[in-house]
This record gives sequence, structure tokens and C-alpha cells, in this order.
Amino acid sequence: MAVGNPVVQLADERVDHRFKALPPDAEGLTVGELAAERRNLFTGGFTTPVLALSAESVEHNLALLEMYAEQHGLAFAPHGKTSMSPQLFESQLARGAWGITAAVPHQMRVYRAYGIQRIFLANEVVDAVALRWLAGELDADPDFRFVCYVDSVRGVELMDEALRAASASRPVDVVVELGAGEGARTGARTAADCAAVADAVAATATLRLVGVAGYEGEVPQADADKVRAWMRQLVGIAVEFDKAGRFPAGLDEIVISAGGSAWFDAVADVFATVPELSLPVLKLLRSGAYVSHDDGHYRRITPFNRIPDDGTLQPAFRLWAQVVSRPTPEQAFVNAGKRDAAYDLDLPEAQVVRDARTGEIRPATGITITGLSDQHGWVRTGPGAELEVGDWVGMGLSHPCTSFDKWQLIPLVEADGTVTDYVRTFF
Repeated sequence: MAVGNPVVQLADERVDHRFKALPPDAEGLTVGELAAERRNLFTGGFTTPVLALSAESVEHNLALLEMYAEQHGLAFAPHGKTSMSPQLFESQLARGAWGITAAVPHQMRVYRAYGIQRIFLANEVVDAVALRWLAGELDADPDFRFVCYVDSVRGVELMDEALRAASASRPVDVVVELGAGEGARTGARTAADCAAVADAVAATATLRLVGVAGYEGEVPQADADKVRAWMRQLVGIAVEFDKAGRFPAGLDEIVISAGGSAWFDAVADVFATVPELSLPVLKLLRSGAYVSHDDGHYRRITPFNRIPDDGTLQPAFRLWAQVVSRPTPEQAFVNAGKRDAAYDLDLPEAQVVRDARTGEIRPATGITITGLSDQHGWVRTGPGAELEVGDWVGMGLSHPCTSFDKWQLIPLVEADGTVTDYVRTFF
């Protein structure tokens, strides 16, 4: 890596009170110095609760999606909102990612601060201040590639007004977003609506239409047939736009983008049927949760359940908390709660117990997390469950996006407990 790489410079940040669970005696060390000590998560001075990322599982997941995209002829712009971690972005780009997807302008500013040169923003941007900043970034860096959604004529008008006021010299590349159906989230609802938005873009000098996009995860009552039908509609709009000459002269490629973490197999299937257009087609997949996967929601819905021959993602998160109260034989409390664990989709799953007396790690048989307070986890223990005050409980989490955002510096841990690095997040 080049000297001055801002991702490398993250290792120069000082360890202090801002970062939960890190060893108190590491105060004043840099992150790089602490990583070089290769401390053990259990005996190296870490306090509970502590969130750990499996080094082996993260590497496995990065490699699997790289291979999947290559096998299916897809470009890949993983959604960075999941981790908001420049180190993981760098690893994704090193694994062949085209760029990184964002959802809001703040995320884009983080990406640019850490050198991301291609950003796909899966949202319409109508904030004049954000558009002025974007115009400045595009004007200052001719190699910066940016694409975002447009889904309304009014949105186009607001973008054009703000970019003209900013004296933008480069047009902003946009894709018309097709909504996933009535009652779904954002996006123009019909082909005619999409055409009206495309016409509004063509009437400006500040925007350039480069393709179409959407999010199949919002298809109402989604199943494989409904998702594929919507995907065919999305591709059909791109085909019609091309036939009608809606894409301006000077484009190198037409962008067609979709793909969350639940239906990327259906996206790949339909993208494989895209007919030849007047320009090459960038088939851009945007799945993001894969990097850590999980032990709940995404474990249930991952496409690899349907296509096991293509591989299997591995859950990488484990939250360790300590038993601080055992008031009855049926109940215990650990010192991790809503401030530490994702809980919007599923409660944490007790998986293993590390015995406070011996250090032995055993299955969490008969142990269930039944609720979370702000700083406590409620634990139900069945007959025969081995658990006492001081034991550490290792929990699997559901929903990566609301796991990463609770931790600013996350230990990257090998299977034997050795901490090899620390993943910095910016939420």
C-alpha cells in the first residue's frame, strides 16, 4: 500500500476510552501497536461485553462473493452501509469489487475520505448542500465515478436546480429507479413513470442518464417467481430506453443494477438473459450483509440455502458477555443489552459458554436469551444448564447492519482467540 493511504493510517489512532471493551492497560497504544501484541480475547485484558469478528469467516465470505460475481459475469458494488468500515471496503475492492454502494450523503463523505473512487448511491439525492459537495468532488477529481438513483420528476428538478447553483462542471450520472410494486419503498411505479423521469433528466445539462436500477428485496410478498418477474420488468425498461435512444451519446456502458442479500441468485439468473444492447452492460450487484453474514435473519434467507453447490456463507460475529447475576435456577443476566447487540430482527442466540473457573468452552445447552434491556441480557436456563456468575456467554447475532453500528472498533479474532487486527467503523 502507498505511503499516506488513509486506511493504513487508521492503525495510528490511539486506543482510549472511546472504544468499548478494549484492554484498559492498552490506553495510549496505537491500534497498530495493540494489534501487533496479538492478545488473546479471553486472557488479554478485554472487558465484557466485547464483540468479535471471526477472521477466518470474514475472509471466507469475501472470497465466496468474489467467486460468485465472477462466475455469473456480475460487477459488484457491495453496500457499505452494512459495516461502514474502510478496512473492509479495501478488502472488498481488493477482491474485485467495482466500487462501494452508499445510501446517504454522509456515507459518501466517509467513502471519499478513505479513497473510494467509485460510488453507487442507492437513493435519490435532493439535499442542495450534499449536491454542492458532490459537485465539488466531481470537479476536483476527474477519476471519481458516481452514480445515484432518480425516481421522480420533482427530484430531477431539485437536483438540477442545486447543481446549477453550484456551477457544477461535470454532469451527475443517474439511473432511473423502478419501484418494486405497490406498497413497496421508493422508485417510479410504472414503465411510463420511469420514462417521464428519464425525459426530465434529458431536459437538464446537469444530469446524465446511464441506466436503470432498483431493489428486489422490496417486492411485496416476495418469492422467486415474483422477484424474477420484477427483474424482467427492470431489464425490459433498460431495453426500451435503449431502443428509444434515451441514453445520451458518449456513454461507455449502460448500467443495470439490483441485488440485496436475499435474492441475488434471482438477480444473477435474470441478468444472464439481458439481450445485446447498443452499448456494453454493467450488471451491478449490491449485496452487503454477506461480509459478516449472521446467525439469524440472513442465515434463514441467504440464496446459498437454495444454491448450496455455489457455497455457504459463514456467520462471523460473536458477542461475548459475562454472567453478572443468577438470581434463580431458571434465570440469569449477562452484561450486554440493546447498546451492544442487534435486536431489531431477532434476539441474540446463546451458542457457547466459557467457564470462568477453567476457561473451557462448551455448548450453551439449555440457555436462551429471552430479552434485552439497555445494558442487560435476560437469560432463561433450562434443567441441567451449566451457568454461573462470572461465566462468559458467546452469542450469535441477527442483522449485520445493526450489529456493526454499535461498535467503533471491533477485534478481528482467529479461531484460537488471538486478536490479529481491529476493524474501525464510522456511523
